[in-house]
Amino acid sequence: MGRVSKYPEEFRRQAAALVLDGGRGVREVARELDVNHETLRNWVAAMRAQRAAPGGPVSADERAELARLRRRVAELELEKEILKKAAVFFAKETGR
Repeated sequence: MGRVSKYPEEFRRQAAALVLDGGRGVREVARELDVNHETLRNWVAAMRAQRAAPGGPVSADERAELARLRRRVAELELEKEILKKAAVFFAKETGR
């Protein structure tokens, strides 16, 4: 397990974006942000890998939304099963 970074995730993303999207050099951006150029180079490489991955990375907000939707689907499926059983029960009751 690696050590915890002293830089927030958003800062790392924005710094890497300055290099990738801004067309500026790693050393130049690193000097401006007072970050080691090798550290910034690693962030840029990680962002390149994420961008190259099919579908792109899933953000924390998207993960939370997926979890919420999965819980909702499970809840609705349970309700549907209860309604099916109730329909069978009432069909038997009216058939007597």
